[in-house]
Amino acid sequence: MLTHIFDLVRTGRARTRAELGDMTGLGRTIINDRLQEGMELGLLAEGDLVPSGGGRPSRTVRFRSEAGLLLGASLGAMECRVGLATLDGELLATEVADLDISGEPDSVLGRVNEMFEDLLARAPKGRAPVWGIGIGVPGPVDFRTGRVVAPPSMPGWDGFEIRGWFRSRYEAPVWVDNEVNLMAFGEWDRAEPDDSRDLLFVKVGTGIGSGLVAGGRLHRGVSGAAGDIGHIRVTDDPQAICRCGKTGCLEAVASGWALVRQLTAAAESGESSFLAARLAKRGRLTSEDIGDAAASGDPSAGEAVARGAAQVGRTVAGIVNFANPGRLVLGGGVLRIGDLFFETFRDCVLEGAIELASRGLSIRKASLNFDEGVYGAVSLAMHRLFNRDALNVWITNGSPVGSAIRLQRAS
Repeated sequence: MLTHIFDLVRTGRARTRAELGDMTGLGRTIINDRLQEGMELGLLAEGDLVPSGGGRPSRTVRFRSEAGLLLGASLGAMECRVGLATLDGELLATEVADLDISGEPDSVLGRVNEMFEDLLARAPKGRAPVWGIGIGVPGPVDFRTGRVVAPPSMPGWDGFEIRGWFRSRYEAPVWVDNEVNLMAFGEWDRAEPDDSRDLLFVKVGTGIGSGLVAGGRLHRGVSGAAGDIGHIRVTDDPQAICRCGKTGCLEAVASGWALVRQLTAAAESGESSFLAARLAKRGRLTSEDIGDAAASGDPSAGEAVARGAAQVGRTVAGIVNFANPGRLVLGGGVLRIGDLFFETFRDCVLEGAIELASRGLSIRKASLNFDEGVYGAVSLAMHRLFNRDALNVWITNGSPVGSAIRLQRAS
């Protein structure tokens, strides 16, 4: 009973005792007893005074989001974003750093932990303890164990238990998932305007991946491989060699690294004078260089960007036909290229999707300023920390963190 009342208060669906009575059908005495129990556990607190329809003013009840902190990290191929949040998932601070995921796991995670410690050091004195940690990585993850499984772009990480690495440093539960899954969950949980329809998130950056939130839950598949669209075979061209070792993968022809590879060759051959100048100046090309070249009317850049976007769009159209989401969101470093990629992608999705699947489909860019993975990481920790099973153990044992850790160990 307390779990239901707490969930109504935590999610903002009920703020007063009267609203709790209306939504649960429980009497005032029982509600007061359960609220007192929640306050003794440190979950709930009295809020502001509100008018009560002519009688004595009554107080609202609120979730004590300040009682603990959540840490979240989203690791990409070459970049790491971390965040510190309250227990309701509101970010207090974020940090971004260049970080090569192909490095040794201990070294990479050590850098992530340094970033966590920097955020915690900037928190107010007497800060609340860490109650949960969410981590996203750019590879397949066994969600039950927190282990990375045969990641194509993460040599040396196969079987590495990220959850255990952080659990040895924090007395808090840790959840590990694929980076794009967390981007999808972040957009579903935190983007404006709020829209509860199923969401398909497609990331095009150094690699290509997708995440699907259906019925409010991430679809991970049986072994955690769901959404790995970057390795769908889309061409028989033997020159389209992918980082995974196979040929013809979508990632090998349309990802950020593939576009850089194609256009570096165009710059070196003199086919693109614009990119040749950038290459001579910096020694390498970036997605921003490609975007600038396309915006300037450079034909090589424009054709490569449009070709890659069309290939991704046609592939995703098939997924739209299969999954029938209400929302389709494009994110990742490709957004730094400019509007050409998104517009071509959108047009090809709509052209390739059947009418029933595309009817009412909203297609937009990611909206959380490249922090959707961090939002998703802390939201994952928040939802797992406060799910019904964890709350029931919490009420029995009186420890939110210990309850979640027990459930992880038992799973």
